[in-house]
Amino acid sequence: MKVTAKVLLVCALAWTMCPPAAIAGPTLVFNMEDGHVLFADDPDVPWYPASLTKMMTAYLAFEAVRDGQALMRTKVIMSRAARRQPPTKLGLAVGKHITLSEALRALIIKSANDVSVAIAETLSGDEQAFIKQMNQKAAELGMMNTHFVNPHGLPATQQVTTARDMALLAQALLRDFPEHAPLYAKVEAKVGKRILHTHNAIIVTYPGGDGIKTGYTCASGYNLVASATRNGNKIIAVLLGEKSSTARTVRATALLEHGFKYLEWKALYPTPRLENLPSNGLSRGFEPSEAMLTRYRDCKAPPPPPKTAKKKKKSKNRKYSKKRSRKK
Repeated sequence: MKVTAKVLLVCALAWTMCPPAAIAGPTLVFNMEDGHVLFADDPDVPWYPASLTKMMTAYLAFEAVRDGQALMRTKVIMSRAARRQPPTKLGLAVGKHITLSEALRALIIKSANDVSVAIAETLSGDEQAFIKQMNQKAAELGMMNTHFVNPHGLPATQQVTTARDMALLAQALLRDFPEHAPLYAKVEAKVGKRILHTHNAIIVTYPGGDGIKTGYTCASGYNLVASATRNGNKIIAVLLGEKSSTARTVRATALLEHGFKYLEWKALYPTPRLENLPSNGLSRGFEPSEAMLTRYRDCKAPPPPPKTAKKKKKSKNRKYSKKRSRKK
C-alpha cells in the first residue's frame, strides 16, 4: 500500500504527542546553522551506521576535488574487489569506469556498495588506505565515538558510531561543501543508461525535505540523516534503528516538525550545541555495546528449521467405508 505525504504527516503529528521514552533508537535534532540541539535522546549510545557511512566517503571525495587531488571527471574504475560487494550496487563490469561525478550520484542516491569501494581505491590507491583517512577525518571533526572499517557500512562488528557523531558529520558535509547540497535532494539521477532512484522518502513526502542519507542493515535497523529547509532555516534529524522504512519516514517527519516548531522558542534560552551537549555516559569509545553484538549475532544466526506438517491419522471408520466401497 502506498503511503501518502498526508498520512505520514498525520502519523508524525500523533507521534509528537508521545514522550521521548516511546522512541526506540537514538535520535538527535539540531539547527544546521549554529549546531544548537533541539531534541536529543541517547545521542551517545553506540550504533551501527550502515550506509550513513557513505557520508564520510562522500566528504573525502569532495575534499579531494577541493584540494586538487581529483576532478569530477576523474575515472572511477570498477575493480574485482569492488565488483564483489553485495547489493545495493551499480553493477558495472570489472574494468568499466564512470566519472567521479557519476560515482557520487550512485553513492548518495543509489547507495551503491561497489561504487563505495571503487571511489576508495581511486582516491587512495587501496581500500585500507582510504579507511585510515576516514578515521583520521572523523577525529578531526570531533567524532570521538566513531570507528570505520569499510567505506560503505556493510555489516562489521567494529563499524561503530553515535547519533551525535553522525550529526557532526552531516553538519560538516553541508558546511564545508555547500555547493554539493543539491545532490542530496535528488529524487533520481542518470548514470550511463541507468536511472537511479532515491531511498529517502523525506525528499518526496515532507515539505522542504532536501536530504541527506539513508542506511540499513539487519543489525542497525533503518537509519536516516534527514534534512529540511523552511524560511531559510535548515533542520537536521538523525535517527537510528527504526523497524521499517515507513516507520523511519514517519519518525523523521515528527522530529523535523518538532525542530521547526521549537526553533524560535529554543533561541530564547541557553541551548547546548552538538559539541557541548552533555553526554549520557553510555559511550564506549570505539567498542560496540553488548546489545549491538547481540543484534549482530542474531542477524548472522541461521533461521530456525521450518516446521513439518504432521500427517493426519485416518479414522478407522474411513478405512472401513473404503473397504466396503471396494466390495461393492
